[in-house]
Formats: sequence, C-alpha cells, structure tokens
Amino acid sequence: MARNHLRDFLQNVPGGPALMDDAQLVLGELVANAVTHARVSPGREIAVRFEVVCDHLRIEVHDASSEKPSIRCAADLSDASGRGLYLVEALSREWGFEPRPEGIGKIVWALMGPEGGVE
Repeated sequence: MARNHLRDFLQNVPGGPALMDDAQLVLGELVANAVTHARVSPGREIAVRFEVVCDHLRIEVHDASSEKPSIRCAADLSDASGRGLYLVEALSREWGFEPRPEGIGKIVWALMGPEGGVE
C-alpha cells in the first residue's frame, strides 16, 4: 500500500517518474524495517509521508518505537535479511532518523535525488 501511495505521489511531481524504482525500493526497506523491528503495542501504526524539498524527494516512515536504526555487520551471502539499510544508504543521498515531534517513536527518512545515491 505504501508503494502505491508513493507511485501516485511521484506521478504528479516533476521528475518523479525517474525516481520511481529507487524510491520504491528505499520505501519498501524502511517500511519492512519498521514492521520487523519496531515492536510496539497494539493500536500503534506505521505511517509514511512524502515531500519534495529543494528538488529532492524526502521519504519518511513513522513508527512508535524509539529503537534507533543501525546498519548491522555485513550480511553473509546465505542470510535472508540484513541488507535493508545498506540499500537505503546506497540509493539515497542521505538518510537518518529523528524523534517524532509528538513525542512517541521516531521518523526514519531518506532523501532521494535524480543524481542517485551517495558516492
């Protein structure tokens, strides 16, 4: 559902379709991390938000966990998981996290641009 919202959003943004593939992958990884690692009480939801800031797409995933995201040690080739934030880092210009202004949980964000990920 989050990817569908992102596709709809990017269709109406100048240059948005060019960001589509990488942005969907980054969003998918951030949402998957929130679902997997943000263990919170029932009733707390994960939210996504998109915004264009200075010709860059800012993707946000909000969750109610205060656990800080971190890139784990390198995943082994046989591991089924563990590469999500590596992909986010490779495909985005910047990424990070901050406390939610409402006081519960965090926002994990990634900034996407036409020039691709960090060099």
